[in-house]
Amino acid sequence: MPRLALLRDVFPTPDHGAALTARLKEARDGGADLVCLPEIPSLPWAPCTKQADPSHAEPLDGPRAAMQCASAAQAGVALVGGGIHTDAEGRRFNTALCIDADGTLVMHYRKVHIPDEVGFWEADHYDAGQDPPMPCVLADMRVGIQICSDNNRPFGCQHLAAHGCQLILNPRATEAGTLDTWTTMWRANAITTGCWVASVNRPGPEGGTPIGGPSVVVCPRGEVVLETEDPLAFVDIDLDAVAQARQDYPAYLAIPADTYTAAWANTTPKAAWTDL
Repeated sequence: MPRLALLRDVFPTPDHGAALTARLKEARDGGADLVCLPEIPSLPWAPCTKQADPSHAEPLDGPRAAMQCASAAQAGVALVGGGIHTDAEGRRFNTALCIDADGTLVMHYRKVHIPDEVGFWEADHYDAGQDPPMPCVLADMRVGIQICSDNNRPFGCQHLAAHGCQLILNPRATEAGTLDTWTTMWRANAITTGCWVASVNRPGPEGGTPIGGPSVVVCPRGEVVLETEDPLAFVDIDLDAVAQARQDYPAYLAIPADTYTAAWANTTPKAAWTDL
């Protein structure tokens, strides 16, 4: 049974490689096959202000990404990390990095739903991703990513499940006082997809933004099986529970993709509800 570790640490400069490697080795020694870090773990929480720092963005082979790949290889454990990464046109994205235990970057995913409010001025720091989420294989699991507020638009989770995802990881940076809302969404997404859903938060306030709150894991039945503010937490991912959930209601319900496609084709894209 694969073991997931949720690590509530950030490593905000490229010279934090030794610290990251040490923490990953600690997770590996605890039996972890896969470690998930919080949202943008290779930087300070830049969106606490509107001012974007050009030095925060890098290509997918930049020094912060290389640090994470090297640490995963040195520790011998798969890793979901991330940062602010640029594409070939120089556009910036909040990007999760899915790294195998040998240090290979298996997949990257760009955050689609971008907040724009006090403490979370994310629209000033990066663009919204345009690609639908797809799972990849890490630690013998089909793993998908929904970065922070992506979790609050259920399409991504449903799309991942339709493509065989077993574990949805939700790296985040959220305020402690919003936990009840987040837990409701994690439980709903787990129940309706038949997936495990796991989220890890940044460790504390940054730049006046009251970030805080626990790591949370929800099983495919929608039950919270872990809620802890321990810096490093572990949960065993029972993949048989995924198979069973998808035989049960509501996860077994049809996925009429043609109907969904027709419905969304008649919907005008909106940057936010304030555009109505």
